[in-house]
Amino acid sequence: MTSRFLLPLALIASLAACSPHTVRNPLAQWVPSPNYNDRQPVIIVLHHTEQDSVRQSLDTLRSANSGGKVSSHYLVGRDGDLYQLVADGERAWHAGGGRWGAISDLNSASIGIEIDNDGASPFTAPQIQTLLRLLEDLCTRFNIPRDQIIGHADLAPTRKADPSRHFPWQQLAAAGFGRWPDPAHGPAPEGFDAWLALRAFGYPLDDRAAAARAFHRRFRGSDTLPAELDAEDARILYSLLLQ
Repeated sequence: MTSRFLLPLALIASLAACSPHTVRNPLAQWVPSPNYNDRQPVIIVLHHTEQDSVRQSLDTLRSANSGGKVSSHYLVGRDGDLYQLVADGERAWHAGGGRWGAISDLNSASIGIEIDNDGASPFTAPQIQTLLRLLEDLCTRFNIPRDQIIGHADLAPTRKADPSRHFPWQQLAAAGFGRWPDPAHGPAPEGFDAWLALRAFGYPLDDRAAAARAFHRRFRGSDTLPAELDAEDARILYSLLLQ
């Protein structure tokens, strides 16, 4: 090939690499409309990585692994460093099967945030501060309700246990993210149905024992309570539903 063809071809390749990729159906005529917007997340899902280092997690979230390809929008390191792996408007593969309230495709409806933690250790102060700044940014930019912050185990209680019982949900609620029971609301009234309240709050009840365990992990910081709902659970749920 002569040199006079090389420069135009290189220029075309460069422009193609820089231009956004638009999927167009070859069966139709392309008549673009400006009346659309990007994917709109309505909820944020928190995870712990259950791995040994942020470097290991960055590799897992960008490659195939034994359980299949996974990703998340963000990863928060133990030292508070913040990494973004998938654009906010794109669909990351972090939630898998599950449900929260009426939302059944969580990957399409959510922003996924992984937190570097082995699942057995407390979360660090720097990473919680980074997480709070990130939640403020995301909720503001996307108008995500600030009580729509859940854990992976909340939407998939039969499969997942993250973030662990060590995660400081009360601290997040004090900063305005998620909900936490208010002792001033007092006990649940007579006849209060805790299971109906658990479903109304958002938990799937396909497996009631699994849902109770996920609820206990988040709101009572325990993995060992009986897999049923007691008067304390009713008090907590009553308060949550009043908010």
